[in-house]
Amino acid sequence: MASLHNGRRERFAQELTKGKSAAEAYVEAGYSGSSKSMQEAASRLSRNVKVQPRVAEIQQRGAERAEITLADVTEHLKRIAAAAEEEGGAPGLSVARAAWMDVAKLNGLVVDKSESVSVTHTITDKPMSDEEWAAEYGEGWDRAS
Repeated sequence: MASLHNGRRERFAQELTKGKSAAEAYVEAGYSGSSKSMQEAASRLSRNVKVQPRVAEIQQRGAERAEITLADVTEHLKRIAAAAEEEGGAPGLSVARAAWMDVAKLNGLVVDKSESVSVTHTITDKPMSDEEWAAEYGEGWDRAS
């Protein structure tokens, strides 16, 4: 099925496939009206015999693209890794390792994690008492060392 001949209906179908509600898609497509009549018209249009198949087609194409893209990228990275391994040497093995890590990340086997640590230091011209020192650093710490 090609694009709908009515431009606003085509835009409505596209907005629905982006996850917008029927009312939101209706407004994005350029339709207007009172709130209640707009809700009713949007609901009617979402059930339209030409709009429903178009929405299904757009969703199917998106699913196929996403599936093919993941599989294609994974396969391409695997070919790069294999060719780099055959080349050998430090540069080739480095490329192979990077390609295999990309395959693992792309397929959810490795997750990059970072840790953010916030430290606050208080600067004062008043020295700490022995009790404050013990509370901050624990018993057994020698202040002189």
